Amino acid sequence: QVQLVESGGRLVQAGGSLRLSCAASGRFFRNYPMGWFRQAPGKEREFVAAISWSGGSTYYAGSVKGRVTISRDNTKNTVYLQMNSLKPEDTAIYYCASGAPSWRVAVPDEYQYWGQGTQVTVSS
Repeated sequence: QVQLVESGGRLVQAGGSLRLSCAASGRFFRNYPMGWFRQAPGKEREFVAAISWSGGSTYYAGSVKGRVTISRDNTKNTVYLQMNSLKPEDTAIYYCASGAPSWRVAVPDEYQYWGQGTQVTVSS
Protein backbone atom coordinates (compact mmCIF):
# COMPACT_ATOMS: atom_id res chain seq x y z
CA GLN A 1 0.00 0.00 0.00
CA VAL A 2 1.27 3.48 -0.90
CA GLN A 3 -0.24 6.75 0.31
CA LEU A 4 0.53 9.96 -1.54
CA VAL A 5 0.17 13.58 -0.42
CA GLU A 6 0.77 16.46 -2.82
CA SER A 7 1.68 20.00 -1.82
CA GLY A 8 2.97 23.21 -3.33
CA GLY A 9 0.08 24.29 -5.50
CA ARG A 10 -0.96 27.93 -5.36
CA LEU A 11 -1.89 30.97 -7.43
CA VAL A 12 0.98 32.21 -9.57
CA GLN A 13 1.31 34.73 -12.39
CA ALA A 14 2.01 33.65 -15.93
CA GLY A 15 5.72 33.22 -16.47
CA GLY A 16 6.27 32.24 -12.86
CA SER A 17 7.53 29.01 -11.35
CA LEU A 18 6.30 26.42 -8.88
CA ARG A 19 7.65 23.27 -7.34
CA LEU A 20 5.15 20.63 -6.42
CA SER A 21 6.01 17.88 -3.98
CA CYS A 22 4.49 14.46 -3.45
CA ALA A 23 5.32 12.70 -0.21
CA ALA A 24 4.78 8.96 -0.17
CA SER A 25 4.39 6.53 2.65
CA GLY A 26 4.65 2.80 2.29
CA ARG A 27 7.50 0.43 1.89
CA PHE A 28 7.10 -0.08 -1.85
CA PHE A 29 7.52 3.52 -2.98
CA ARG A 30 11.01 2.90 -4.30
CA ASN A 31 9.84 -0.04 -6.43
CA TYR A 32 7.62 2.00 -8.69
CA PRO A 33 7.80 4.69 -11.32
CA MET A 34 6.00 7.87 -10.27
CA GLY A 35 3.78 10.04 -12.40
CA TRP A 36 2.27 13.50 -12.34
CA PHE A 37 -1.06 14.14 -13.98
CA ARG A 38 -3.36 17.13 -14.12
CA GLN A 39 -7.03 17.75 -14.62
CA ALA A 40 -8.57 21.04 -15.61
CA PRO A 41 -12.28 21.76 -15.17
CA GLY A 42 -14.34 19.96 -17.81
CA LYS A 43 -11.35 18.06 -19.14
CA GLU A 44 -9.99 14.56 -18.74
CA ARG A 45 -7.04 13.81 -16.57
CA GLU A 46 -3.88 14.12 -18.63
CA PHE A 47 -0.32 12.94 -18.29
CA VAL A 48 2.29 15.54 -17.36
CA ALA A 49 5.47 13.68 -16.46
CA ALA A 50 6.82 10.44 -15.06
CA ILE A 51 10.05 9.12 -13.63
CA SER A 52 11.44 5.63 -13.31
CA TRP A 53 11.96 3.98 -9.93
CA SER A 54 15.66 4.83 -9.97
CA GLY A 55 15.20 8.33 -11.36
CA GLY A 56 17.32 7.43 -14.33
CA SER A 57 14.56 7.85 -16.90
CA THR A 58 12.06 10.67 -17.24
CA TYR A 59 9.10 11.18 -19.56
CA TYR A 60 7.20 14.34 -20.40
CA ALA A 61 4.06 15.37 -22.22
CA GLY A 62 4.72 17.49 -25.26
CA SER A 63 2.76 20.38 -23.79
CA VAL A 64 5.16 20.78 -20.88
CA LYS A 65 8.45 19.50 -22.24
CA GLY A 66 11.20 22.04 -21.71
CA ARG A 67 9.27 23.81 -18.96
CA VAL A 68 8.87 21.02 -16.44
CA THR A 69 11.32 18.78 -14.61
CA ILE A 70 10.38 15.70 -12.60
CA SER A 71 12.73 14.32 -9.99
CA ARG A 72 12.60 12.03 -7.00
CA ASP A 73 14.47 11.51 -3.76
CA ASN A 74 14.06 7.92 -2.66
CA THR A 75 15.73 8.65 0.66
CA LYS A 76 12.86 11.02 1.42
CA ASN A 77 10.13 9.07 -0.36
CA THR A 78 9.31 12.22 -2.30
CA VAL A 79 8.83 13.10 -5.95
CA TYR A 80 8.96 16.66 -7.25
CA LEU A 81 7.62 18.57 -10.21
CA GLN A 82 9.45 21.80 -11.01
CA MET A 83 7.38 23.94 -13.34
CA ASN A 84 8.75 27.05 -15.03
CA SER A 85 7.38 29.56 -17.52
CA LEU A 86 3.88 28.76 -16.37
CA LYS A 87 0.95 29.54 -18.64
CA PRO A 88 -2.74 30.04 -17.87
CA GLU A 89 -3.43 26.74 -19.64
CA ASP A 90 -1.38 24.99 -16.95
CA THR A 91 -4.18 25.76 -14.50
CA ALA A 92 -5.45 22.45 -13.11
CA ILE A 93 -5.45 20.14 -10.15
CA TYR A 94 -2.17 18.26 -10.16
CA TYR A 95 -2.04 14.69 -8.94
CA CYS A 96 0.84 12.36 -8.28
CA ALA A 97 0.41 8.66 -8.80
CA SER A 98 2.23 5.41 -8.23
CA GLY A 99 1.95 1.75 -9.03
CA ALA A 100 1.98 1.67 -12.80
CA PRO A 101 4.20 -0.67 -14.80
CA SER A 102 7.22 1.07 -16.26
CA TRP A 103 6.02 0.64 -19.84
CA ARG A 104 2.67 2.34 -19.17
CA VAL A 105 3.62 5.41 -17.16
CA ALA A 106 1.60 7.83 -19.30
CA VAL A 107 -1.70 5.98 -18.84
CA PRO A 108 -3.77 7.10 -15.84
CA ASP A 109 -5.74 3.84 -15.57
CA GLU A 110 -2.52 1.89 -15.04
CA TYR A 111 -1.80 3.58 -11.71
CA GLN A 112 -2.87 1.93 -8.48
CA TYR A 113 -2.36 4.81 -6.07
CA TRP A 114 -3.29 8.47 -6.27
CA GLY A 115 -2.92 11.51 -4.10
CA GLN A 116 -5.72 13.94 -3.37
CA GLY A 117 -4.33 16.61 -5.70
CA THR A 118 -3.06 20.15 -5.32
CA GLN A 119 -4.53 23.17 -7.12
CA VAL A 120 -2.33 25.19 -9.45
CA THR A 121 -3.80 28.40 -10.81
CA VAL A 122 -1.91 30.54 -13.29
CA SER A 123 -3.22 34.05 -13.83
CA SER A 124 -2.64 35.96 -17.05
